[in-house]
Amino acid sequence: MTHPVDQVPPARQLAAFGLQHVLAMYAGAVAVPLIVGGAMKLSPADLAYLITADLLVCGIATLIQCVGVWRFGIRLPIVQGCTFAAVSPMVLIGTTGGGLPAIYGAVIVAGLAMMLLAPVFGRLLRFFPPLVTGTVILVIGVSLLPVAGNWVAGGAGSKDFGEPKNIGLAAFVLVVVLAVQRFAPAFLSRIAVLVGIVVGMAVAIPTGFTDFGGVGDADWVGISTPFHFGAPEFHGAAIVSMLVVALVSMTETTGDFIAVGEITERPVTPRALGDGLRADGFSTLLGGVFNTFPYTAFAQNVGLVGMTRVRSRWVVATAGGILVLLGLLPKLGAVVAAIPAPVLGGAGLVMFGTVAASGLRTLAKVDFQGNHNLTIVAVSVAIGVLPVGVPDIYTQFPDWFQTIMDSGISAGCLTAITLNLLFNHLPQKGSSPEGSAAEPVGLPGSRVENAVEKAGEQRV
Repeated sequence: MTHPVDQVPPARQLAAFGLQHVLAMYAGAVAVPLIVGGAMKLSPADLAYLITADLLVCGIATLIQCVGVWRFGIRLPIVQGCTFAAVSPMVLIGTTGGGLPAIYGAVIVAGLAMMLLAPVFGRLLRFFPPLVTGTVILVIGVSLLPVAGNWVAGGAGSKDFGEPKNIGLAAFVLVVVLAVQRFAPAFLSRIAVLVGIVVGMAVAIPTGFTDFGGVGDADWVGISTPFHFGAPEFHGAAIVSMLVVALVSMTETTGDFIAVGEITERPVTPRALGDGLRADGFSTLLGGVFNTFPYTAFAQNVGLVGMTRVRSRWVVATAGGILVLLGLLPKLGAVVAAIPAPVLGGAGLVMFGTVAASGLRTLAKVDFQGNHNLTIVAVSVAIGVLPVGVPDIYTQFPDWFQTIMDSGISAGCLTAITLNLLFNHLPQKGSSPEGSAAEPVGLPGSRVENAVEKAGEQRV
């Protein structure tokens, strides 16, 4: 039988499911070019160009990741988008270190480095047992919830942030999503997020939550050309900071890949992980050429896969095709951009909460009796949530440290990996001269526990 990941739904369902993924990630996709371009005080025309270029490469990167070309692409339902881990370094490079050409030079080098390091990361998969993956997925979901909270309140920086009308609209969309998922026929329940957004828009337009003025001003056709802002420049400091971002991005992406593998019931193999990260690097290289930024897997779409239980990679490949169209047809992109933040917030609460719940489901497979696994989860979640709850906690630290630790996902992931190595892979107290622990430690089914049990059987 064909695995659900490889099944191709009918065309009508492909379009609906694919559009749902686009709506779930659109706000996050355009946020990075808006933040970077705004910090560099680019003109509205240049900002619009950055956004269309970003959407185009998002679509191409998503297609490569889902469909796969030779050893590029993990062939799972993964949506690609610009990583937020690169925002601070790129703003610093762009405002003080050479402008957009210096950013793109550093991005190109980072993309090449990611492609070279992909096989190395693939061999590290054994350090991601259910204890680590469940913790990382839980941290991903919890880290995304403040994003949904900002949308619910009207969008960070909006003039009417926190007004009851915004929260009311988000609550209405949330109720619609839940009602459709509970009471609607099977097909509609799988596009509950899309239905909620459409119904929310139907309410938002007549009540003045949004306007389509930007649609009339947008061009019908726009094509991103290589090196539109000038030939790339290669500055040492900029390259070093972007290489740190590349390592953080690869760590986050690994967590997202494993999460999707858990949800779709197609576990990620070392080779598949290397192929996915290699595609990430190629997409980042492509971003440097076509005037955009480093790419990574989008965690919000991981939640959508878990919530809808639609596991086909061809659905997300369709989303990639839609993103390519949005990148080539700015007017369509302007229509999607008109969706008010509270509408996205109501749907986001369900999606991001689903990611966290998926982490808990994975952790349910872990044995917490007679070992230190509970401590590993507790400390990793705490470290991961720390920059989410206190965003300015690391402002007095060096830039490279902030790049790593300001992302709750990378902070929690690195902590979980380190603590798992410390407690479950290094020799324990009371170990025998041969290095085997006196009593079994580690995770059920982990290589450590199996080795300890085997050694014990041989001694008996």
